Amino acid sequence: MLKVSLTILLFSMLFVSCSNKAYLFTSFHEPADKGLRMLYSYDGYHWSDLDTVLLQPKVGNQKVMRDPSMVQGPDGSFHLVWTSSWRGDKGFGYASSKDLIHWSDEKLIPLMTHEPTTVNVWAPEIFYDDDQKRYIIIWASCIPGRFERGIEEDSNNHRMYYSTTKNFKDFEETGLFLDPGFSVIDAVIVKRAKDDYILVLKDNTRPERNIKVAFATNPLGPWKNISKPFTDTFTEGPSVVKVKKEWLIYYDSYRKKTYEASSTRDFMHFENATGKIRVPLGHKHGTILKVKKKQLDQLLKVYKPLAIYSRRIR
Repeated sequence: MLKVSLTILLFSMLFVSCSNKAYLFTSFHEPADKGLRMLYSYDGYHWSDLDTVLLQPKVGNQKVMRDPSMVQGPDGSFHLVWTSSWRGDKGFGYASSKDLIHWSDEKLIPLMTHEPTTVNVWAPEIFYDDDQKRYIIIWASCIPGRFERGIEEDSNNHRMYYSTTKNFKDFEETGLFLDPGFSVIDAVIVKRAKDDYILVLKDNTRPERNIKVAFATNPLGPWKNISKPFTDTFTEGPSVVKVKKEWLIYYDSYRKKTYEASSTRDFMHFENATGKIRVPLGHKHGTILKVKKKQLDQLLKVYKPLAIYSRRIR
């Protein structure tokens, strides 16, 4: 048994030393007023917490930072968006960074002001469209009375909206991204191959409250063939990453207060992968991106000593 354990340890060390890639997982902790947190991993399965706040929320009515979504652009800059209030905001928070240590001034991107009855702007998600060299931002909003609903309240009947930008200063007119005929939130665009896109989404209707997928040949849709759910009920906040030949879909099983995962190779057949992953307690809805290992090393040099010191003086 000892020889097996040592072999596994040596293999893990060799993998980390040889690979020049690492993974970052944006995060927040309830009650979401402290700010951006981040997990890191060398294999995409086992995560550690930087255990510090990287950016404090300063915009929005409630000045919280929920559902932080981050992407790295072709110039190396990181772009971050987040839910800035539960209700009342007509936009979402935005900031950028070149190194994840120094950040731009925060601003609120008000992309739903043309709809004055908008209840909320939830879980903005950034996708970089490398074909059109643009950023696509999608989010869930509720406009009471606009769409047919099920047994959920009219103020909880969401649809997905979108806008595009190339510089986060000029935005295309907001459009309806997805109306599947039911309340939908927490959608994530995944590029599988050229002209082959997956949308991972939460069916937020009262009978469902689970995660499904849809398919398209364009990142703006139209999205077709919405699947049956591949998760239990009371799951949300999907985050998707490809590790070798396997796609991992992480999600918050919020009633059980655990983080779980499913794996797939074709987005039609799914297996429960929760036993393969390790996610620190307290982690909430974020997005996963691959980065160069040296970028993670730089973060660890700056933040890990601060986290260790913070734990010592608590």
